Amino acid sequence: MSASLATVSYIGATILFILSLGGLSNPETSRRGNLYGMIGMAIAVLATVFGPRVTMAGIPWIVGAMVAGGAVGLYAARTVKMTQMPELVALMHSLVGLAAMLVGFANYIDPAASAGLSGAEKSIHEMEIYIGILIGAITFSGSVIAFGKLSGKIGGNPMLLPARHWINLAGLLVVIWFGREFLNAHSISDGMTPLIVMTVIALLFGIHMVMAIGGADMPVVVSMLNSYSGWAAAATGFMLNNDLLIVTGALVGSSGAILSYIMCAAMNRHFISVIAGGFGTTSGATPVAGAQPAGEVVPISSVDTAELLRDAKSVIIVPGYGMAVAQAQHTVYEITKHLREKGVNIRFGIHPVAGRMPGHMNVLLAEAKVPYDIVMEMDELNDDFPSTDVAMVIGANDIVNPGAQDDPNSPIAGMPVLEVWKAKTSIVMKRSMASGYAGVDNPLFYKENNRMLFGDAKKMLDEVLLALKT
Repeated sequence: MSASLATVSYIGATILFILSLGGLSNPETSRRGNLYGMIGMAIAVLATVFGPRVTMAGIPWIVGAMVAGGAVGLYAARTVKMTQMPELVALMHSLVGLAAMLVGFANYIDPAASAGLSGAEKSIHEMEIYIGILIGAITFSGSVIAFGKLSGKIGGNPMLLPARHWINLAGLLVVIWFGREFLNAHSISDGMTPLIVMTVIALLFGIHMVMAIGGADMPVVVSMLNSYSGWAAAATGFMLNNDLLIVTGALVGSSGAILSYIMCAAMNRHFISVIAGGFGTTSGATPVAGAQPAGEVVPISSVDTAELLRDAKSVIIVPGYGMAVAQAQHTVYEITKHLREKGVNIRFGIHPVAGRMPGHMNVLLAEAKVPYDIVMEMDELNDDFPSTDVAMVIGANDIVNPGAQDDPNSPIAGMPVLEVWKAKTSIVMKRSMASGYAGVDNPLFYKENNRMLFGDAKKMLDEVLLALKT
């Protein structure tokens, strides 16, 4: 394949990637967006493999790597559950960071990569290597820790070291100083020492950064690491002089940054405060400071829940991570289907940070074949709760906490929430009275119009469905 044909292929792939991002912005066009992305990536890979920069001797190695990677990807697609998608995404981000690190070291060691470069050109090339490895190392170690937190292998409590901000600042200054040493190195062996020292510091910084972030902020962390992986890919593109990698990395990096901003706005949090860490504990933790709720909890049975749903004309369901853990989305769909056939106006309210990653609930509901047109964002139906007969909360907690509006001392004060307590009756499905991932008690449980349906979400919803049909 000629260089001009490879360039045209890259342009076509870039256009498809942009169309893919556009398609993924809407549930109804997401399948098409995925298809555009897959076609674009196939074109990009073929143009690279058969392009002028790859020799015939290298093709068997590339094909072998693609077969091995494809096998791992196929296995993951078949075996990973939808509830495990957040940690899988974090793990994949780590691979992007690792690739950027390895490419950076290989590019620095390879004499051909810097052949003919001198003066400013050589300095710019080495700066690309240094920054690329820096971003890649932070992305790699941070994503591994995020994977551990999301999968439960590492606790969700923030690890707050004394003077942690001063530690980060010291690390940054050391990285800058060694960057100067790296640029002034006269040989590859001289430059390798500062490069390795910087890599170790970057790896430690990535670990420290994510360990200091509490569990309640993990959805933001996932989108933040998505952004980092994009910039790591863009840095790799600069190192390899590959325009497609630069453009694709910039698309992923910028879209991830925008998504992180949206997520922070949905939590009433500043991005810097998320990075600084410290908010959120593991599920079931002792509630943190704030006004203590007053009142008593009123339990309800699955039969009575079915009776309320049968008599309702308008129902809003708010899913949360508890629904994902119980894998209850298919039963939720059956209940939805049954109620709609009876003429009930039933809709779903999705909070931007519901679950453990952006769009987690949307994906679960789409998997269960819940119609897209009744799955709505928080802002689309928050005003409809006063005219709703039943608001049903399935495994959610912090995103329906009225303390965010009523208690100025609450750690989540000011966070936009779904106002389910304004419905005629609200039903909260939980295993116990444990607090949510943010470790904040929920006054909703004690309101007069609220009922608590305790138990495993899948088991209780199966009972509700059976009662509805009989």
